[in-house]
Amino acid sequence: MKRFVRSSGVFTLALGTVLACQSMPTQSPKASPIASRPTGLLYDDIYLRHLSGNTGHPERPERLIFIRKALEKAGLMQSLYSIHPRRITQEELELVHKPSYIALVRRELSNVQGLGELSTGDTLVSADSLEAAEFAAGGVLNAVDAVMQGKVKNAFAAVRPPGHHATPTRGMGFCIFNNVAIAARYVERKYGVRRVLIVDWDYHHGNGTQETFYQAGSVLYFSTHHYGAYPGTGSPAETGAGEGAGKIVNVPLPPGASDAQIVEAFQTKLVPAARNFKPDFILISAGFDGMRNDLLGVFDITPAGFAAITRIVVELVKEFCQGRVVSVLEGGYRLDGLAESVLAHVQVLREE
Repeated sequence: MKRFVRSSGVFTLALGTVLACQSMPTQSPKASPIASRPTGLLYDDIYLRHLSGNTGHPERPERLIFIRKALEKAGLMQSLYSIHPRRITQEELELVHKPSYIALVRRELSNVQGLGELSTGDTLVSADSLEAAEFAAGGVLNAVDAVMQGKVKNAFAAVRPPGHHATPTRGMGFCIFNNVAIAARYVERKYGVRRVLIVDWDYHHGNGTQETFYQAGSVLYFSTHHYGAYPGTGSPAETGAGEGAGKIVNVPLPPGASDAQIVEAFQTKLVPAARNFKPDFILISAGFDGMRNDLLGVFDITPAGFAAITRIVVELVKEFCQGRVVSVLEGGYRLDGLAESVLAHVQVLREE
């Protein structure tokens, strides 16, 4: 089972979030300006029904409850466009995952009594986990559609379970289906997008996303993370292969990494890579477990830091994608810090 050791004890580990954007077709005179459109929010109580451990487990339903309460307290909920989830189809899951793995997930999760564990790795599940996972992945696709169809200017998807550790053949690290990777393939397939940039700032490296696109020349995967933490991947030497050579950009940060250090990584590594790649669409795996005093991380990033890197990505979205962005939740386990960080992130999206 995936474990992360800290001085305070041993916890079972981590997860994933997404941001998306695509070059916008010429607007008709009747089309509303991007700036006048609302930010979309994907949230549904179905995501609370996924139980991944006993009371006190880091990846718990309260994560979303605290996020919702923070948005409500800040008076943002009424200004956000509500995006509803849907169940993902078999064909859409197969954009990333092998049919044999999908069948295994459905077989094992359909027979869960109480709490169980996915046989492929360290992911605890309950009787409602399959439905939550299918509606998380499908909901993210609805968020992509809402942006691409001009209903919203951008969107944040508050979903569980997370996804960036899930590989084509294996669920692990709290993740069942790779929400962001599926969204990348979906936007390519449905909207004809040629170049997709995935920005992953989760404390833990998104090994599943990297594996999915390691040889895919149409996707640039950029990740800041702690290389010494789970899952042990994410070396700077891992840069892609074949058509994907040079399309994997791993930027490990040291323990205690601060706002200034992650901002510098984005300015000096992400911005040049993105400008060279010229993405048509950007997805963000928005993990907030790099926050100060997180239960599973040892970075020192504050809500102001998350706002700063969000602004950097938003500027890239404006430069290459005419403003269209979708963000998807990954990790973040100190409840108050998660809520404050997501609030700062969404506020920047609203200002875009």
